[in-house]
Amino acid sequence: MTAVRLKPRVRGTFADDVAVLREAVRRRYGEGVARALEDPASKLLELHSRGIVKTNHSVLELICAAHLISMGYEVDVERQLEGPLVCDVYGVKGGGTIVVEIETGFTSPEHALDPLTYLRARIASKVARYSRFADRFCLATPRNNLLEIHSALIKPPAARTRTELERLKALCDLYYTSPPVTMEELRNCRLHSVMVIDVDDLTVQEFSPEEYREMLTRCGLSEWDD
Repeated sequence: MTAVRLKPRVRGTFADDVAVLREAVRRRYGEGVARALEDPASKLLELHSRGIVKTNHSVLELICAAHLISMGYEVDVERQLEGPLVCDVYGVKGGGTIVVEIETGFTSPEHALDPLTYLRARIASKVARYSRFADRFCLATPRNNLLEIHSALIKPPAARTRTELERLKALCDLYYTSPPVTMEELRNCRLHSVMVIDVDDLTVQEFSPEEYREMLTRCGLSEWDD
């Protein structure tokens, strides 16, 4: 695998960004991965033209997709799962499936006074809502962002206490009511790994939830478990 680093350049269109990224993927992963990335890239270009997806988020999706393709997955992006629920990246390999949700850490102005609480709820809701649709569920985030994952979501489902679930439910209810995140979803959901994406280098490092939490702890960030 060839080392690649995206160079700073004059800002172009989204199509320009995708073209540069696809060439960088070709140099890093080879022609086969670059060809397999054509359909996901074309889908995101079409959705971007309709104002449905944003540039930064789409770039992360494509880097994640290229990583999964290099591991032997057939990949789709912006895949409808059920009703209005759409996942960022969906992969199939043999008889197994994977769903990856990208979390950039972006918050809108309406959450200017509660960004951390809102992001904690958003992460919990993603794990709860999406993980049942695949054999493996992963969160992915750029290297410049940190994910606050509740300790209960790192445990196996059977190890979560009623108190932990009630606290997570109360948190999610602050922001998600139509439909609400259910206790059953919180009880049964599973987070299998966290992917850390370096956009500049087109690299993806995958950690178990326990490893990711331990890294944050070693950096002096307090654990969140209440």
